[in-house]
Amino acid sequence: MLDRALQQHIAPAIERIAQGLVRRGVTANQLTLVGFAIGIAAAVLIALHLYQAALALILLSRLCDGLDGAVARITRPTDVGGFLDIALDFLFYAAIPLGFAFADPARNALAAATLLAAFAGTMSSFLAFAVLAARRQMYSLDYPDKSFYFLGGLTEATETLACFAAMCLWPQHFALLAYGFAALCAITTLTRLWWGSRALS
Repeated sequence: MLDRALQQHIAPAIERIAQGLVRRGVTANQLTLVGFAIGIAAAVLIALHLYQAALALILLSRLCDGLDGAVARITRPTDVGGFLDIALDFLFYAAIPLGFAFADPARNALAAATLLAAFAGTMSSFLAFAVLAARRQMYSLDYPDKSFYFLGGLTEATETLACFAAMCLWPQHFALLAYGFAALCAITTLTRLWWGSRALS
């Protein structure tokens, strides 16, 4: 829901950093892989109860995620890059709740499982519509720079990042935050199913 507004504010800074990285020979795929590795390291730190350090790595990982697309647009976007970007993003999003489950299984495991199930709904509705939209050659006016057309929702990348940050800042409230965000994800899934069905009818 907030992704488009946030992107408009940070796009100039991201563009400047990306141009500097391109001059140094950094590729979009390198940033994608580095960002993913940093995100997985954050999940490991969460499992070890190092929550503040994990939050720093989560933010750095998402910076790489923003930069890889900007670098790709400056150079040449590729199908491989788009594939790696979305696939590794989803693995990152799943790894963070899993880290909290390992950190405190008795208190967090059920909440983490609930959130992961909710993520399955948002991810599957996201990708299913994108595949069919590509077949019909549909393009997004809201996200023209993306490599495929997808439906937005109440819980997009910005909201998920904010939730992860809150979990790292207040890990004792992970279960409450996870259940609350899972409910919002369920709303996102339902609205995507409704809008997607209408768009494809």
